[in-house]
Amino acid sequence: MKTKRPDLILLTDDVYGTFVNDFRSLLGELPHNTIGVYSYSKYVGATGWRLGVIAIHEDNIFDKMIAKLPDADLKALDKRYGALTLEPRKIKFIDRIVADSRDVALNHTSGLSLPQQVMMSIFSLAELMDVDKRYQKACMEILHRRALATVEGLGIEVSPNPLYDAYYGLIDFEFWARKNIGQDAVDYLKKNVHPLDLAFRLAEDRGIVLLNGGGFEAPDWSLRVSLANLPDEVYEEIGRGVRSIARGYRDAFEAAKRAEKQGRATAG
Repeated sequence: MKTKRPDLILLTDDVYGTFVNDFRSLLGELPHNTIGVYSYSKYVGATGWRLGVIAIHEDNIFDKMIAKLPDADLKALDKRYGALTLEPRKIKFIDRIVADSRDVALNHTSGLSLPQQVMMSIFSLAELMDVDKRYQKACMEILHRRALATVEGLGIEVSPNPLYDAYYGLIDFEFWARKNIGQDAVDYLKKNVHPLDLAFRLAEDRGIVLLNGGGFEAPDWSLRVSLANLPDEVYEEIGRGVRSIARGYRDAFEAAKRAEKQGRATAG
C-alpha cells in the first residue's frame, strides 16, 4: 500500500485485535510508517501486570527521520545517549525507546520488568503452540455470549457486526429510552435528573457497578459495560436492571405531569 504522505507516522493500539476474526493491523499494511502497540492485559486477563510491547519494522521511517534532524537536535541526542555507545547516532529508534524506558542510564538492566518479561514470553509461547486457536475462540465465544445476554435483558435486537470485539459494550440509554418511554419522558429526565443517577441507581438497586459512558467519549446518558469480568448471569440482569430504572423514571415523569395538571386545575 502506498501513501501520499511517505513521512506519515502512524500509531496503532491493537489490544482488541485478538477478539476480532481475521484482524489485520495497520502494522501489516504500512509497516514502514507504523508504531504498533499491544497489551497482553485483555487477552490473558493480566491487567494488573501492565504487560505490553511496542513493535517497529526493521526498515522504518523513524530512523531515517532522526538522521535528518537539524544538527542541534542531533547533538542533543548525542548527549542523551552518549553513555551507551561511542556512536550514538547509530542507535535505532526502537533501542532509543528501550533506553528511555529505563532512564537511559539503566539501559543495561531489565530492572523490575524481568518478571513481566518472563510472563510475556510464557504467554507468547502458549499462543504460538495453540495452532487451532482454541483459547482465542473460547474467549470470543464468552464475550459474545455475554453481549447477547445484555441485549436480551434490554429487550432489543442488534444486528450482527463482524468487526465488534465484544470486550466492552455501551448502552446508549437516551436512545433506548426515546423508543421505550417516549421523548417527553426523556426531555423531563434530562432537565431534572443528572446522567450519573443511572449508574448510581443500578448500583443501589441491583448491586451492579458500571461506569458512565461520558468518560469514554460516549453520550452522557450511557453506561459502559465490561463483558470480560463479571459472571455470565449478571449480564442479562444488567439489561433488566436498566429497564427497571427506566420504568421508575417514566413513573416519576407521569407523576410530575399529573401534579402539573392538578396545579393548573387548582389555579383555574
